[in-house]
Amino acid sequence: MLEQYPYLPLILMFVVVYFFMIAPQRKRQKQEKKFAEELKRGDKVVTKSGMHGKIADLNDKDFSCVIETMAGKIKFDRSAISMEMSKKLSEPEKK
Repeated sequence: MLEQYPYLPLILMFVVVYFFMIAPQRKRQKQEKKFAEELKRGDKVVTKSGMHGKIADLNDKDFSCVIETMAGKIKFDRSAISMEMSKKLSEPEKK
C-alpha cells in the first residue's frame, strides 16, 4: 500500500501534529484574547509574573491597563494578565 501512496505517512504525521499541537494552541489564543477584551475596572487579577492587584484603569489605544497593588500603581500590557480572581474569590468553597 505504501508503494502506491508514498506521501501518506507524511500527510498522516501532519494531521496528527495539527490536531494535537496547532488546534489547541489556536483555541487557547482565542480564549486569552477574549479574556483580555472582557477585563473591566475593579477586577482583581494576577499577572503572569505573579503580581496580584486590582485593575484601576484600562487604555484601549495601546491595549494596556493600570493595576493597583499594595506598592502602588503599575502599567501592564493586557496580555500580561494571567487570570481574573474576582469570581474565584466571591464564589463559595466547594467541598
